Amino acid sequence: MDVLELTRLQFAVVTIYHYFFVPVSISLAATAAGLEIAWLRTGKERYRDLTRFVGKLLIVTFAVGVVTGLVQEFQFGMGWSAFARFYGDVFGPTLAIEGMLAFFLEATFLALWYFGWDRLPRGPHVATIVVVAVGTVLSAFIILAANSFMQNPVAYSLDPVTGRARLDDFGALLFNEVNLAAFPHTLAGAAMAGGSLLLGIGVWRQRHGGEPAHRTLARLGAWLTAAGGALTAVTGDHLGKVITEVQPMKMAAAEALYATTTGAPFSLFALGSPDGGEPFLSIQIPRLLSILAAGDPGATVQGIDDLQAQYTAQYGPGSYVPMIPVAFWSFRLMIGIGMLAAAVAAFHLWSTRKGRPGHPLLPRLLPLIPILPAAANTFGWIFTETARQPWLAFGISRVADGISPGLTRAEVAGSLLGFTVVYGILAVVWLRLIRHLSRQPLAPDPAPAEAAQIPAPVY
Repeated sequence: MDVLELTRLQFAVVTIYHYFFVPVSISLAATAAGLEIAWLRTGKERYRDLTRFVGKLLIVTFAVGVVTGLVQEFQFGMGWSAFARFYGDVFGPTLAIEGMLAFFLEATFLALWYFGWDRLPRGPHVATIVVVAVGTVLSAFIILAANSFMQNPVAYSLDPVTGRARLDDFGALLFNEVNLAAFPHTLAGAAMAGGSLLLGIGVWRQRHGGEPAHRTLARLGAWLTAAGGALTAVTGDHLGKVITEVQPMKMAAAEALYATTTGAPFSLFALGSPDGGEPFLSIQIPRLLSILAAGDPGATVQGIDDLQAQYTAQYGPGSYVPMIPVAFWSFRLMIGIGMLAAAVAAFHLWSTRKGRPGHPLLPRLLPLIPILPAAANTFGWIFTETARQPWLAFGISRVADGISPGLTRAEVAGSLLGFTVVYGILAVVWLRLIRHLSRQPLAPDPAPAEAAQIPAPVY
């Protein structure tokens, strides 16, 4: 692998690992806020206990997410300084605001919430976790605006003096049509990620002598996963149409569609040559790709060959075709694994309705369900980023032009190895902490005021 390939791999490792924790944090923050509001309104202790438990999961996940997110942002300067230098005025505000939200808003109010139990009045205490939940959503919206610029560059112009891109309209950057489509899709995926974690923990604890509240936790997680799956399908359909409009090559690559086709089919399964050529065996649903791309079964979908000729004339010589096998299969794995997670969650809800114990196989299978939304989210981002190649920012900056000058293979390989080892250690620590918290009883520890009344031992 050359320096460019190693740097791309390094950024992929950092980004994929970071995104394991982002959607879970978003979902857990909203769930903790909802549970505490339910406790405030009903006074039921199981909601209080579940709020504390979900909040502890959130703190552990949020901490790892912040650490890995910092490295991801530093990657722009470490590996992609040419891109950061040229488009820094556009990216800078989004990264700065997202950083302030994460550190000053979310972290501060999460600390107030955690240490405010039995110290703050109930109303203000609920407000702190609501602020955290809102902060995670705002943070996601703003950072997605930066990514949406890479998918569909808007709100910028080139400075005639410096030659650098400058931001013309921050509002237009935030409300990029790609961002408006990707944001709800991301939140739906986050609901699945956090919900599946709660579902897995709840079922696992029920199997190992859990409390009645763990049944509530499992069903709450199942509802989040199933509802998130349904919303993911709806929002993904809209996002696909927007992407087809701004990046037609991406949708063509998702189907390995080489010839422009009217009433284009969608392949459930296909086999082709290793270099990504046209498939020689395919199981297709007629006209489905045209529906996904334009909402019309008779719509014409541009093919890879025509788009390559168009881009060559527009941008100059070169290949504008992404890695077709990666785009093709990551798109299907994203959809298939996400649908499987939602189906399993829905089956759990059906089998445990009206107090039923559930299917006997579920306790053995459901602890593994958090893997499914995490995998679906990962394949979704792999598709989103790799199917945009060779562009770093579509139509204006190629990947090869954005890499930091002077990087050596040894430097990139060494840092990649270091990140991989450290992230592996963090993953083990996070898993052990989640397992430890899941084994603890849901009943809260004695309040500080009560603990203070316990006389100190006399020696």
